[in-house]
Amino acid sequence: MADDRDEVERTTVIETDGGGGGGGVLAVVLLIIVVLVLLFLFRDQLGFGSKTEVKVPDQINVNVN
Repeated sequence: MADDRDEVERTTVIETDGGGGGGGVLAVVLLIIVVLVLLFLFRDQLGFGSKTEVKVPDQINVNVN
């Protein structure tokens, strides 16, 4: 029995967004921002917020001969 159907050429089209991993870069940037904000908020507990105290005298005596 012969095949009576005509031969049909088929083409498959695959669409891509063309972003090239933009979502991954955005996730890394957001992660870095979150880490920096947390470090800023908890800097005292982590030991980064130790303040240097400078004491300035109220009066300075100068002797001129």
